[in-house]
Amino acid sequence: MTGNLRWRLAVISLVAFLGLIYMLPSLGSVKQSFLGKFLPDDVISLGLDLKGGIHLTLGVDVDKALANSLAQMGRDVRDQVKDEGIVIQRPGTSPDGKRLEFVLATPDKRDALDKFLSSHFSVLHVDGVESAADNKLLYKLSFTQRYKDDQARMTVDQAVKTIRNRIDEFGVAEPDIRKQADNRIQIQLPGLQDPERAIKLIGKTAHLEFKVVDETVDMEKAQKGILPPGDELSVLRHRNPDGSYLERPIALKADAVMTGESIADARANFDPNNQAYVALTFTPSGARQFERVTAENVKKQLAIVLDGKVYSAPTIQEKIGGGRASITGRFSTEEARDLAIVLRAGALPAPVTILEQRTVGPSLGQESIEKGVHSAVIGGLIVIAFMIVYYGVAGAVADAALLFNLMLIVAGLAGFGATLTLPGIAGIILTIGMAVDANVIIFERVREELRRGLTARSAVDVGYSRATLTILDANVTTVIAAVVLYQFGTGPIRGFAVTLILGIVASMFTAIFFTRFLFDLWLSKRPAEASLRI
Repeated sequence: MTGNLRWRLAVISLVAFLGLIYMLPSLGSVKQSFLGKFLPDDVISLGLDLKGGIHLTLGVDVDKALANSLAQMGRDVRDQVKDEGIVIQRPGTSPDGKRLEFVLATPDKRDALDKFLSSHFSVLHVDGVESAADNKLLYKLSFTQRYKDDQARMTVDQAVKTIRNRIDEFGVAEPDIRKQADNRIQIQLPGLQDPERAIKLIGKTAHLEFKVVDETVDMEKAQKGILPPGDELSVLRHRNPDGSYLERPIALKADAVMTGESIADARANFDPNNQAYVALTFTPSGARQFERVTAENVKKQLAIVLDGKVYSAPTIQEKIGGGRASITGRFSTEEARDLAIVLRAGALPAPVTILEQRTVGPSLGQESIEKGVHSAVIGGLIVIAFMIVYYGVAGAVADAALLFNLMLIVAGLAGFGATLTLPGIAGIILTIGMAVDANVIIFERVREELRRGLTARSAVDVGYSRATLTILDANVTTVIAAVVLYQFGTGPIRGFAVTLILGIVASMFTAIFFTRFLFDLWLSKRPAEASLRI
């Protein structure tokens, strides 16, 4: 064997070895055997259409996020202009949430306020200024269109990231989460066993606030809507031993003294009575803030408010340092874990609503797998038989390349952690035909050279060299189309694109490199003047 053949044999042996190593774990019997301990953990994951699971389309309430941002900016304006001697009263949003309104109590400072707004809050546009009672001025402002567009995009991006973090911690394998037009998010969760719990976890806003309880409020008057300025009425949840909930009204100071943004970690734990609770760890700045808040409110109740409901309202006995706190509320173990997940993953920047929900049963997926495998086997056998009948020994070489190609596709899917979908199976079946297509081009070219009177070795050399450019041209354009499909397609379409790309790359290697090696190895054992029949 010449040196040229030896290095090609070494390359093919290495590729075959790696392909076998990554293919075997996807075979259940091998994975469970003694050999499975020495193989990689990577296996082919099944997509939603094969494994079953849940498909969701969520709508992100971007308008609500903009309204919250507008309200927060109103408070920021009020706090920052104090140093300029400018007094702003009652900053808040209009009923539709699209405008910020506040009263300028010092009309003589109007020019100073306008200058301050233009230099420090350029994202706000003054829509109008009206006269109010006592010679005060009512300002009406809104975000600039560019800022609203940027915020809308960032809100959806943050929602996608938060949902992905929650699902990753929930333990769903190979989720597909992506943005869509009109502020929508598509989610596919293959193999999910508890869809209702996942839906609650995904849609939970998880806006955590710490608010001081106003214990001086008369609750009978409060329930009739009579509250002191700066107070609000909320609901304190109490979980009964039977799992039901009892709710009672509670009055809180409207302004939060802390928010969940200061949380570094959240874990579900159990107290000495085996009651589940959520342990919180604050960031360094959050720890200092929590210590200050507890020092200022000793002997007062501090309400822990999640999504507008009070989960617990313990009384602060002393200043609390160390950056740790806990949320109690007679949680079940599952509730405590889910609450810890959403707090650890972060709050959604805006509420989300479920626009579409579909559940795919695993039985349908199993049927699809079986039919797909049958299609691949039948199609493969027909192609193998045709190649041998039509091309003889050369057809057997092409068939060997086809089997090698299929092994590399399966190994590639496992090695790259790709998800196999029903269109992906279609891509594999398509690849079976495409894998021998390159060999057909080469063999027909070799036939032409043999008819011209070239020897077998010369015909093979010329046939491969001239057909290779044509094959590269055709396959590169197909890969480009597959990349576009992967970039812009949904989960199943991306599965098709992945198998198509892997199939093309593998077929290029097997059709051009592997079969050429087999021809050269065979011809090297024969006399130079020996004929070749294709």
